[in-house]
Amino acid sequence: MLRLLLLLVALNCVVAQAQTPPSAQEIAAYQGLHLTAHQGDAEGLRKFIREGADVDGRDGHGRTPAHVAAFASHDDALQVLAEAGANMNALENGRYDVVTIASVLDDPELVLLAIRLGNRPDNITSIYDGTALIAAAHLGHHHVVEVLIGEGAPLDHVNNLGWTALMEAVILGDGGEDHTSTVQALVEAGADVTITDRAGRTPLEHAQARGYSEIIDILKRGR
Repeated sequence: MLRLLLLLVALNCVVAQAQTPPSAQEIAAYQGLHLTAHQGDAEGLRKFIREGADVDGRDGHGRTPAHVAAFASHDDALQVLAEAGANMNALENGRYDVVTIASVLDDPELVLLAIRLGNRPDNITSIYDGTALIAAAHLGHHHVVEVLIGEGAPLDHVNNLGWTALMEAVILGDGGEDHTSTVQALVEAGADVTITDRAGRTPLEHAQARGYSEIIDILKRGR
């Protein structure tokens, strides 16, 4: 049991840190669209776009200007790039799209904007073959979870760890208010509470093992 607990703690840290925002060194080297996207300079973006800059150009980590704008939470910059034809479903080298980046940042407004600009909420992202919904559920970002549910994100996608968004909210959550609200939103939306992990254990069984009383009640009502 202790070995399993240590494994889950380590995995939680790895998953939470899997995204790689631009480093200070990378930002200092940025020019053109990548720099203006990081700065949120909408007029600067329009200038470079008029001059023929590649709206889907990549930095050394495979980030497009749209990814950079997302990491910096610049809604206006993302809007300008999308209107200029930027690929809103592009994945950077870590296999993250704009919606998943914004989900991890707990930015529901940017999540909704990106989807409205063409970023699909059902994209398979990350080395875990997950989704933005799984990423948000794992972190207990329940406002983002609610936005993604409302925009049609797949509730029961199973990643390559064998976990759904609901499972991650229990296994990698802390049982606190944010993760409880996340579980509530998923169950109310119709997430399948009977999907097990690879060991055959349900989210309810994991919640019971952790003593998450409120989550246990929610999952029991959802059966």
